[in-house]
Amino acid sequence: MTNQNPILFLSKISIFALIIGAISLPLVIELSSPLWVLVCFVYWVIYIDGKWIYLSALILGLLMDVLQGGILGQNALSLVISSAFIFNVKKSFFVSNLTTQQVYIFLGSLIYLITFLLIHILVQGFDFSWLILISPFSSAIIWPVIRFLLAKLKH
Repeated sequence: MTNQNPILFLSKISIFALIIGAISLPLVIELSSPLWVLVCFVYWVIYIDGKWIYLSALILGLLMDVLQGGILGQNALSLVISSAFIFNVKKSFFVSNLTTQQVYIFLGSLIYLITFLLIHILVQGFDFSWLILISPFSSAIIWPVIRFLLAKLKH
């Protein structure tokens, strides 16, 4: 992050992730698509120092809640908890090979999804599509492409 302000870079990748997430796709693909904001936020978390991670996750999650029209705080809490996991494994994540990074992305996405679904089930009941359970896998699979694109965007 020596080339630019970390908050400016977070703003860029957040807009990138929100635009990709807003593209209308068939329902099957949309439900099983990667957690775009989480994957892009993980990239930002591993390349900055420890400041403002949780506040940024909270603000970005609340922005997602407002834009998606869901339960206020659902994405925010999920993003904060999964960011805490990624921040705890940050040192090993940064030096790991691509396959190990994909495992960390899968685990972070799984934490995000479990938190998201628990809140959804508590508030709205057990009414979600089972296809959403594929999204941690697709997030891990898409990680090398996102990492490459965001590395190009960073410079």
